[in-house]
Amino acid sequence: MIINRYIDNYFLLLFSIIPLTIILGTTVSLINILLIDISFLILIFYKRDFKFIKDKSILYLLLLYIYLIFNSFISIDFYEGFFRNFGFIRIIIFFAAFNFFFLHNDFCRKVFKFWSFIILIVLCDVFIEFIFGKNIFGFSGHQGRIVSFFKDEPIVGGFLLSFFLIIIGFMTKELKNKNFFIFLIIGTFVFAILFTGERSNTIKAIGGISLFLLFIKSINIKKKIIIILTMIISILFSIFNPFSESKFLEQRYDKLFKDFVAKENVYYLNFEYGFEIFKNYKLFGVGNKNYRIEACKLENIKKYDNLCNTHPHQIYFELLSEHGIIGTLIILYILFKLVFSKIFSTFNSSNYIKLGSLIYMMLVFAPLLPSGAFFSSYLLTLFTINLSIFYALDAKLNIFRYKN
Repeated sequence: MIINRYIDNYFLLLFSIIPLTIILGTTVSLINILLIDISFLILIFYKRDFKFIKDKSILYLLLLYIYLIFNSFISIDFYEGFFRNFGFIRIIIFFAAFNFFFLHNDFCRKVFKFWSFIILIVLCDVFIEFIFGKNIFGFSGHQGRIVSFFKDEPIVGGFLLSFFLIIIGFMTKELKNKNFFIFLIIGTFVFAILFTGERSNTIKAIGGISLFLLFIKSINIKKKIIIILTMIISILFSIFNPFSESKFLEQRYDKLFKDFVAKENVYYLNFEYGFEIFKNYKLFGVGNKNYRIEACKLENIKKYDNLCNTHPHQIYFELLSEHGIIGTLIILYILFKLVFSKIFSTFNSSNYIKLGSLIYMMLVFAPLLPSGAFFSSYLLTLFTINLSIFYALDAKLNIFRYKN
């Protein structure tokens, strides 16, 4: 018991439903995060426990928050990114709350079990929509994309990817010496993400799980190679199967490969316009969420409907266009100190949940591949969950480790 039975159960509920609230939408997810944040702050003030504020990870996050506030004041439109920048404080509190409660193995184990159950339902729903063309609520995507419970947004692949490696890490810990079940879960995840038609997330999933398997000490190298090759061959066969006349798979082939480097591809155009904006605002960019304002002014973008009302769809072009070279270096330096400076120590450990969260964060910053807007509520929440777990489940990194 962390505090007492009622408070423990209250926070256990809030943390357990995090994936569900993300599925229900940004507003519901934000409300849940704010409930966790406010409740946690009340608890911390009641306990008068403020030592964690001096932790380096909190100081780096506060530094990032100060930079984002500065970014608002130099933006071409202050109000466009106001809530995104000033609201970043909720992420810092959310991170601290994760560390406080996930320091306790029993608490995080219960949460991971509930997350696994929710993700299992989503996986089943993806296969149902793939087979029957509609999910269990009658939602259906278009142009070979699956939406599952997200109704009209083709983002279920990115959602699954964000929990994929955490769940696999948890299962690896729970199902010791039961490699068959772990491989079955891995295959289910990868094929579900493939079937969503989200090419970037499919590539990330294959690369991520391949990297993950390389560092699982209980599996010998021969089995690892066989598993990875079998998975890749199975995926290629499902796409290029000569016996299949499924237009659904043909659409996935188009989405995954044919137009990947086409110059008329929407991602290529977004990359190009992102770089064009960066050239005009080299030092600090146009400001968080201001890409859409400046992009709509570009002459050559006008022939593409609504192309400017979005984001660059690639994290480095997003950072460069909205934060410039100085802002990008500040953000990347902070992320290096928080995460990427700890890559080798994580790879050498046997903490597979932490390993999974690290690989996901590495995938978010994979070069060239399309991605969502990093500072959007959706992607930032998914990244923060993985960042928080990365710290919370490490006895040396957890910001409340002094309690031990």
